[in-house]
Amino acid sequence: MTRNPEPTRRITTVGFVALGAVMLSSGVALADPTESEARERYEELQEELSELNAVYNEAQEDHAAAEAELEDLQEQLEQAQKELEAKSGQISVIVQGAYTGATHNPMDVLFGGDADSALQNIADLDFISEGQQTTLADYVTEVDNTEQLHSAAEATEQAAAESLEAAEAAVTQSETALEEQAEVLESLGGVDPTAGEATEATDDNGAAGDSGSSGGTAAVSGNVQAVLDFARAQIGKPYVWGGTGPNGYDCSGLTQAAWAQAGVSLPRVTYDQVNAGTPVSRDQLQPGDLLFFYSVSAPSHVGIYSGNGNMIHGSNPSKPLEEVNLAAYWDGVFTSAVRPG
Repeated sequence: MTRNPEPTRRITTVGFVALGAVMLSSGVALADPTESEARERYEELQEELSELNAVYNEAQEDHAAAEAELEDLQEQLEQAQKELEAKSGQISVIVQGAYTGATHNPMDVLFGGDADSALQNIADLDFISEGQQTTLADYVTEVDNTEQLHSAAEATEQAAAESLEAAEAAVTQSETALEEQAEVLESLGGVDPTAGEATEATDDNGAAGDSGSSGGTAAVSGNVQAVLDFARAQIGKPYVWGGTGPNGYDCSGLTQAAWAQAGVSLPRVTYDQVNAGTPVSRDQLQPGDLLFFYSVSAPSHVGIYSGNGNMIHGSNPSKPLEEVNLAAYWDGVFTSAVRPG
């Protein structure tokens, strides 16, 4: 039965479950986990690692976007400051002339408050020319714009720092999860419960085919074949956090790069890729379709359907990119599929 956990975009807290005997406060030792318990914990960690990778990718995307925005704001701010400096002399002459003999700094008198107050002060100066009033009003507007740009730049810089911190936190948590998963795997005799061996099938042309019991049986177009050929060529390469190739990929980096071979530009993260195509049901899958797992609205894992009930994907850093059968584990956490293009 397909599991549909609640959608989440937060970093899950890594919960450690000891594999060896542990002591209760009473001094009574608990037995080692059963094989069933170990399998369940391994699968929980698999989902947790997928979520952490999705959080990492989104944080990296947010960081890159904030950095680009910050660069643009800084350029605007620099230009605005140059324009203010160019006008400061002219403004000073007008203000000094308007307040000849004043006991207070005329610049403070005129511009000491907010932009609205400054504009009102200017409007009250009925003894200066209309042109001078316009010049002063324009200056006030530019000062206000410069201040807003400065505030926006500070906020964007803070957002970039927070996104980077979230990405680093996800990596740290994943390292803990990977260590525990390795221990669980050892207790299972090295048998990964999520890695069902891919089923071979051939069509009349000797190429990998599809099975009516595992999805649709439509012919593969040339564009989709390019997607599959690329994906298969990456099998055995390392899973890399945030990887977009060519030496390593994560799950969404692989799907993005593969569909680029067909001229289709997919978003970077799974949260967005799930909306980048036509939804298809499990029994209508065709090779090249994107498969999503764990959450309906915010899936944390994606793979490429390769036919005959198989998919090509990157699971986590503990193993390379691979082709696996969907039966058992992956069908149990499957939530949706889309057909790009």
